[in-house]
Amino acid sequence: MPGIGELAALATSILWSITGIQFTFAGQRVGSAVVNVTRLAMAVFYLSIAHLVLQGQWWPVGAGKEPWFWLGLSGIVGLAIGDAFLFQAYVSIGPRRSQVVMTTVPVMSTVLAWLIFKEVLTAVELLAMTLTLFGVAWVVSERRSNRSRIAFAGDDNRRIYLIGVLLALGGAAGQALGLLLSKKGLEGGFPPLSATVIRMVVATAAIWLFTLLRGRGPATIGALRDRRALILIAGGAFTGPFLGVWNSMIAVQNAPVGIAATLMALSPVMLIPLSRYFFGERVTSRAIIGTLIALTGTALIFLT
Repeated sequence: MPGIGELAALATSILWSITGIQFTFAGQRVGSAVVNVTRLAMAVFYLSIAHLVLQGQWWPVGAGKEPWFWLGLSGIVGLAIGDAFLFQAYVSIGPRRSQVVMTTVPVMSTVLAWLIFKEVLTAVELLAMTLTLFGVAWVVSERRSNRSRIAFAGDDNRRIYLIGVLLALGGAAGQALGLLLSKKGLEGGFPPLSATVIRMVVATAAIWLFTLLRGRGPATIGALRDRRALILIAGGAFTGPFLGVWNSMIAVQNAPVGIAATLMALSPVMLIPLSRYFFGERVTSRAIIGTLIALTGTALIFLT
């Protein structure tokens, strides 16, 4: 019977699927950089209120230096940098194909654990990684055509499409490394909500500092005059960096990282009907089979 960690991971994949749709629409209106910066600030607001209600403090000010270091670093890597890549991939190739590429997160987690912690890779893990990468490659190498009511930048431009795939891979790498760093910061039973607040606060501070240093602050705030985009970002911030990331911390703390990552990688399956409904995307049998192959490989890594 699945425990709280597994259930939280499954909830995370559902929430991230919904979030991907909202951020894709918002990114097409105001740009992925504006979406990334704004949704983090909104998430800090949501999380601070939740932390005040449940923990009696706006922020976990009593947390030690070690949780702040590991969770803060995780926030910068996973939420600021990794998600910046992912949101641009949404605009370039769409949320469904981006999330298919994101199924490589458990594979990358395994490779990073091998490189950092010297964990030995078994024959089954190597087979599973091959399956995952084959499934992803089969989906993203399918001939592109504008099969949707709403077009993406890479539909008819091979260069933009390939860049979109690379951006999604960058997002996957950021999430994989972020999960490993979060696991370190959650040691000792550190509260998942407090961990989420720390990750979000540090990521928000880092990305806003970067934005201001580039002189993009006024343009970013000005873009939010688009009320529809603002509503979409607010909704996506609620389902993604607030509820979704909170649930992902519960999952990582209460289940093995690999199993949690595997369940959180179910988003592309859930995005098949969502992409059909919201974008009118005609998903081919090849796309469905390739997605299932990738997910089978992902599951094999940790469930054998």
